[in-house]
Amino acid sequence: MSSPATDTIVAISTPHGIGGLAVVRLSGSQASAIVMRHCSVALQDRKAQFALFRCEGEVLDEVVVTLFAQGHSYTGEETVELSCHGSLYVQQTVLRALIESGARMAEPGEFTQRAFLNGRLDLSQAEAVADLIDATSQSAHALAISQLRGSYAERLRQLRQRFIDLTALLELELDFSDEDVEFADRGQLLSIVDELQHECRTMADSFRQGNAIRRGVPVAILGSPNVGKSTLLNALVGDERAIVSDIAGTTRDTIEDTLVIDGILFRFIDTAGLRQSHDQIESVGIERSYAAATRAHTLLYLVDSATQQLQVDAQLVDLARHVDLAGRRLIVIQTKCDLAQPVSLNMGEDIAVVPIAARTGQGIEAVKQQLVGDMPSFDNATPVVANQRHFEALQHIVDILPGIASGLQHGTPADLLVIDIRDALYHLGTITGQIAPAEVLHSIFSRFCVGK
Repeated sequence: MSSPATDTIVAISTPHGIGGLAVVRLSGSQASAIVMRHCSVALQDRKAQFALFRCEGEVLDEVVVTLFAQGHSYTGEETVELSCHGSLYVQQTVLRALIESGARMAEPGEFTQRAFLNGRLDLSQAEAVADLIDATSQSAHALAISQLRGSYAERLRQLRQRFIDLTALLELELDFSDEDVEFADRGQLLSIVDELQHECRTMADSFRQGNAIRRGVPVAILGSPNVGKSTLLNALVGDERAIVSDIAGTTRDTIEDTLVIDGILFRFIDTAGLRQSHDQIESVGIERSYAAATRAHTLLYLVDSATQQLQVDAQLVDLARHVDLAGRRLIVIQTKCDLAQPVSLNMGEDIAVVPIAARTGQGIEAVKQQLVGDMPSFDNATPVVANQRHFEALQHIVDILPGIASGLQHGTPADLLVIDIRDALYHLGTITGQIAPAEVLHSIFSRFCVGK
């Protein structure tokens, strides 16, 4: 932020627009003094009090004012929250009056940045505030609230301490290299590095799940033209989202929509039909279908109910030429089962087969249950990485640790190993905020709404 952190800042913290109430928040050493220039009330810490808000001697509104003394507020500074009526005129007049009395308009995310700078939150918790505001499903809310309450931050703190302890042991080896003293042999140190490697890799690998929870689980709907992909999308989301036609190749680009099922947000992607085509536009659409599949967590592959086993196998082999199926959930959907008895398919234990008639709704609930059943449940006790920046930092650490392990095995001097460990600590510090360049902070907090 470019403005001095000592200023008293103000912003409307409720969404823009007309409503029953609006909340105006101030934070800084002059917050209560500025408010009391307009409200004749003796403010008391953490007590909501009724007052009249006056502008130029005239009563503007009846308000409720709450003081949070320094050390007792979200930001750690003296904070006042003023609840007024939600008229746009009242909101803007209150805001203008407070600015004229000495406050300045807060920048995006400045309240949360002050909470971070004042030690109320670490950087991972501050980012969880934004995720909590943006949460659109129960699972995304559960993940954000868990990280805000500090379980993820505590796991990172423990991990950081283990790196510091490892550094200390190696530095002791340096300090007493000329004496016959052994604090930990290299076999023990190698065991510690292996444990750190496993934990960091596990956390990095959880990003796929965490990102899916936070942004929605991407599900690609694939199959030949006219097999019923658009009809299935419409049936899943309960709306005529995609054009349905008997003409092959109607869908030439990806179409997306979302749906929350049992508290999990899913992002469905209807794609162009997969076939050999000489049509330039359709070919581009097919390429986008494969691209969508590579980004998806789950693939719904649609086949007509009359399609035989060998034909299905051949289609999936062709799909595998374009999309790496490893690590992705594949569900085969037999469509148009109201028109013909579906062929019995044997796809093995890992691939579910669900017969549907999307036009009548038959089998749609079974598809939803397959989708939900595939998702691992979120466990507050297990750290889940949901932030791209955190994932990249952990991946850097995962890449560093094998070199440290190799160095321990091959007698690399301790001072060189310490350099690599400090590099790992640097990347870990960028997650928690122990190391937070100004441009990184600006990038993070500028994405917040004003007033948070």
